[in-house]
This record gives sequence, structure tokens and C-alpha cells, in this order.
Amino acid sequence: SSTAAWALGLGGLGQTLGRGLYGVLTRATGVRTRTVALLGAGGACTLLLAVVPGPVPLVFALALVAGMVRGNLTLLQATAVVDRWGPADYGRLSGVLGAPVTVAAAAAPWGGAAVAGWAGGYAHLFVGLAVVSGVAAALSLLAGPPEGLHTEEALSDEGREAAGHSSPPAEVTARES
Repeated sequence: SSTAAWALGLGGLGQTLGRGLYGVLTRATGVRTRTVALLGAGGACTLLLAVVPGPVPLVFALALVAGMVRGNLTLLQATAVVDRWGPADYGRLSGVLGAPVTVAAAAAPWGGAAVAGWAGGYAHLFVGLAVVSGVAAALSLLAGPPEGLHTEEALSDEGREAAGHSSPPAEVTARES
């Protein structure tokens, strides 16, 4: 329907707007706060899209906001490696981080339809996805790097240790030896 097409289009516009605002978000928040806020906002938007049937302008506004969150999440994923482990071995670590996301995105149309059929509809699927987002936000709050990490601090092991960050994964350390 044309309403669904408009909602999808507004979601795409929201992604562009969200990416444009990411710089403001990075200046106003630390890595952990940004991660938790975006995952939480994504879950909230998903839940609202599951339970709000209308009016259409409200659904359009939700699609726009959901797109803004998604645009920010794209940039959060792109900066996650440097924010956590510094720029060393960026390409490989970024690939390791991005591979499950890419596989999930490729499987989502089929998997989403299968789960929606099993769960009793897309609204139920969206509620489940919102719960998963909430769990991810909570885990990020507990497991994320301390606030205040700056790229300059991430350039060396000493900088990571001084900032209270963990070293890169053991497999990275083992390969560098």
C-alpha cells in the first residue's frame, strides 16, 4: 500500500537525518551511554511500531524516529572497534564485528516471516525484538567500555589500561605475538 511505502520512505529519510546528528550525539555522550541509549531507543521504537495501529501520521512519525535511531546505530557500529580497541587491526576486527550483523540482515526477511508465523503475527515478533533490544541495552550498560574513552587513549595498550579498558580479544593478542 502507499501508506507502507511512505512509512518505509520516512524511515530512510530518518536514517539520513540520524547520521547527520551522530556528531552531536558523540560530543554529548560517551561510548557506553550512546550504545545503551541507541539500543534502548531502537527497542522502544520497535515496541511502539508493534502496538500503535494509528493514526497514520503517528505511525509516520514513529517510522521517522526509528530511522533516525537506525542511522545512528549504523555509525555506532562503524566506530565501535576504534572506541573499544583503538585503530590497530581495524579492518579485521570490524569484519569480525560486522559478520554476524550482515548474516542477520540477510536472513531477516525469511527468518522474520518464519518467526512471525510461529509467534502469531508481526506485532508479536516486534514485541520480541523490542525485548531483545532491551536485553542488549542492559548488557551494554554492564559490559561496555568506561565512559570517557577517546580515540587518542585507544592508540596503545597503555592508553587502554589507563582508561580502564580491556585489551583486545585474546585471539588478536595471540596473532600479534
